[in-house]
Amino acid sequence: PAWLRRLCGQLLSERLLRPSGVQAVVRGIMEGTGADPGSAAVAGGAGAEAAAVDWRKCDAVAKILAACPQQCVSLEEYYGLVCPQILDLLHIQDKLTARQFQRVATSTLLTMAREHPQLAETHLLRPLLGPLLRCAAT
Repeated sequence: PAWLRRLCGQLLSERLLRPSGVQAVVRGIMEGTGADPGSAAVAGGAGAEAAAVDWRKCDAVAKILAACPQQCVSLEEYYGLVCPQILDLLHIQDKLTARQFQRVATSTLLTMAREHPQLAETHLLRPLLGPLLRCAAT
């Protein structure tokens, strides 16, 4: 029903905007779909198929993260709150979890860069490439 969809969207959006909310949402969605973090490591054709399924799930999560919720005052505010958390997904230590989180972060970065390039440059690309740019400038 529409009311349930709205309520779930509102709860998801509220969680995303909290500290560590992106990680909690990604973890909840990926675990809730039965995704096996080590599924891409399966040998043979089954491994390739599992990896493709994993990528599709990560892309779906990325689309959720890239969409600004109605509760936000502005897209700039949303990017300011969520993008640092997306970059934090690249620093997860657990190897099995890190693979999925890095896929989600990469896909989200690409989606945001396509949809809002200036905001993505400010909130994602500059912080991500800052150390490299500083080294290249010296």
